[in-house]
Amino acid sequence: PALAPVAEDHEEGGARGPLRTAFAGLTTRGRSFLAAGVAAGVCAYVLGQGELLRVGVLLAVLPLVAATVLFRTRHRVTGSRRLSPLRVQAGEEARVHLRVENVSRLTTGLLMLQDRVPYQLGPRPRFVLDRVEAAGRREVSYRVRSDMRGHFPLGPLQLRLSDPFGMCELSRSFSARDTLTVLPAVVPLPASGLGGQAPGAGGGRQRALSFTGEDDVIPRGYRHGDDLRRVHWRSTARYGELMVRREEQPRRSRCTVLLDTRRGAYAGGGPDSAFEWAVSGTASVLTHLLEREMDVRLITDEGALDAVPGSDGFATARHEAAEAAGALLDVLAVIDHSAGTDLAAAHDALHGGTEGLLVAFLGALDAEQTALLAGARGRGASAVAFLLDGPEWGLPAEPGQAEPAAA
Repeated sequence: PALAPVAEDHEEGGARGPLRTAFAGLTTRGRSFLAAGVAAGVCAYVLGQGELLRVGVLLAVLPLVAATVLFRTRHRVTGSRRLSPLRVQAGEEARVHLRVENVSRLTTGLLMLQDRVPYQLGPRPRFVLDRVEAAGRREVSYRVRSDMRGHFPLGPLQLRLSDPFGMCELSRSFSARDTLTVLPAVVPLPASGLGGQAPGAGGGRQRALSFTGEDDVIPRGYRHGDDLRRVHWRSTARYGELMVRREEQPRRSRCTVLLDTRRGAYAGGGPDSAFEWAVSGTASVLTHLLEREMDVRLITDEGALDAVPGSDGFATARHEAAEAAGALLDVLAVIDHSAGTDLAAAHDALHGGTEGLLVAFLGALDAEQTALLAGARGRGASAVAFLLDGPEWGLPAEPGQAEPAAA
C-alpha cells in the first residue's frame, strides 16, 4: 500500500493566517455558541446585568478556545489505501481498504474519513472514527463496482478532526492516489477447431505449430532424454557444460483480431451498447486464443497496436499467456471510438501479412468498406467476422444492407 505523507494540523495556515484558518473551521454549534455569547454580551450591556455578561463571555470564548487549541495541537496522522484486486472485470466488485494511524503522542478527537471516488464507482464513502490513541490505528473498507471499463482514480483521502465539544472541525487531505483498472468483460468460449491452427499431430505445445517459422541454431543446456547426436561440441567446450542444438524452432499458430472502433459505425453508449459488446467479444477471443497457446495481435481501424512487445506485433510464446492477456486487456480497458470513417489503415495492416486466423468485430459497413475488408483476407487464410446488425442496435440502415455485407 502507498503510504501518504504525514498530515499535520498546523501545516495549513497559508496566506489566510492561522486565526482565520482556525475560525473558518467552526461548526454550526460553534457558530451558535459564538452568536449567543455576542448577543448575551450586548443584552448585558444594554440592561446593565453583570451576571449575564459573564455568561456571554463564556459562550463566546468557548468556541474560540476550542478552535485555537485544535489548530495548534500537533496531531500527526498517516493514511494508506490498498485495493483488492487492482484489476477487475466490468460488473465485478473490488474492495478498498483504508488504514489510519496516529503517529503522535496525543490522542486525537473524533475523526471523519472521506475518500474521493468517481461517480461511476458508486457513492462517496464516509466513515466516523472514535478517538485514536497514541500509536493506535483504525482500519475500514468499502466496495466499489463499475459496469463500464476504464481507469478510475481513487483519492485523495480526506480527514476531518474535531474537538471534544464539537465546536470546530479542521480538514486535511492526503496526497496518495491509486487507480482501479476495470477490464472489459471476458466470456468463456467453448473449445473448437480453429482454421488458423497449423497442422500437426500430438498435444500440448507441439499442436500449436504455425505456418511460419525460422531455424533456431542457438544451443541450450542438455536435458534428460535429448538425443546425443544433437550435442553441440563447440558450445559445450565454450560453456563447460553439455549443450545441445535446437535444429528447428517450433512453429506456432497466429491469429489477428480486428476491432472496428469507428464512431459512426455504432449507435448509443453505455455498458449494453454495441461497441461495448464488440470490445467484450474482442477480449474474450484474445484470452481464449492465448489460452490455446496461439500467437495473437490486436489491430483496429487505425492500424496495428503494439500492445505486447513481440515480433510483428504478435504476442509470442516468449511471453506468459497471463502476462500477454493482461497487457492486451489493459489496452482494451481504455480503448475508445476513433474519428475515422473507413478501414483503409486496417486493410494496410492486414495486407502486410494475415497468416493463420483472422477474427474481426465490425460495426455498420457500407458497400465500399465491405469490399475493401473482404479483399484484405490472405490466400488460404481462415477468417471469422462478427457483423453489427444495425437496426437491432438502434442504428439506422437501409433495408437489406446487412445480408450483402455478410455475404
